[in-house]
Amino acid sequence: MRRVLVTALVAPLFGLALTAGEAVAAPAFQLPFPCGQVWEGQTRTNHSPPNSIDFNRSGDDGDPVVASAGGTVTRVANEGSVSYGRWIEIDHGSGWRTRYAHLSAQRVSVGQTVRIGQQIGNVGSTGGSTGPHLHYEQRLNGADVKIVFNGTQAYYWGTRSYTSRNSCSGVTGTVNTSGSSLTIRSGPGTSYAAVGSVADGATVTIRCQAVGESITGTYGTTNLWDHIGSGYISDAYVYTGSDGRVAPDC
Repeated sequence: MRRVLVTALVAPLFGLALTAGEAVAAPAFQLPFPCGQVWEGQTRTNHSPPNSIDFNRSGDDGDPVVASAGGTVTRVANEGSVSYGRWIEIDHGSGWRTRYAHLSAQRVSVGQTVRIGQQIGNVGSTGGSTGPHLHYEQRLNGADVKIVFNGTQAYYWGTRSYTSRNSCSGVTGTVNTSGSSLTIRSGPGTSYAAVGSVADGATVTIRCQAVGESITGTYGTTNLWDHIGSGYISDAYVYTGSDGRVAPDC
């Protein structure tokens, strides 16, 4: 009797555990754009596939596209003047994948691990596109599903405005100066007062980025400066896994 009772109790509990596991399997997807950006997302019944979203905003050609969750790049393809054009697919585990299509540029390679908020490409109008926009999909076990951002399902069917919360808590980077400490400035340029320093190899959290003096450093030449809490350091000396902007404007 005791063995039968235990089995009877375990069976429903095991079922509940599976259900809970399935419920939390989806990554915490965010908009595929840097923090704070506002985009118009359109869903329509004649879209292919139907649960995908097309994103637009004024002057969006060339805007950065970022990973909506961390994962591994599984496709970096170019369909030419048809279909997706230049597109990327990322595997997030547990059967979940995302697709980003009609890109003007692809900035990752197959097998590369990417973090949430990392730039993977740029908005474009390649493939069967009539104008610059991002075609975006969330897929589970090979099928497109209704899209969720920040725990809330996107609007179906029609157009809604969305504000990105992707990596709004800050983006992690690593300082690389090949030895010397990097001076922290009160503003985005070397003419601003020195307010401290950060050691070579240190991990920093980039809260926001500002355009300022152009600097040539370990990672090329850039006019982006990273605000790390106590002040600004040139992005030319900071590795984030992405070229270009990775955080909102300061």
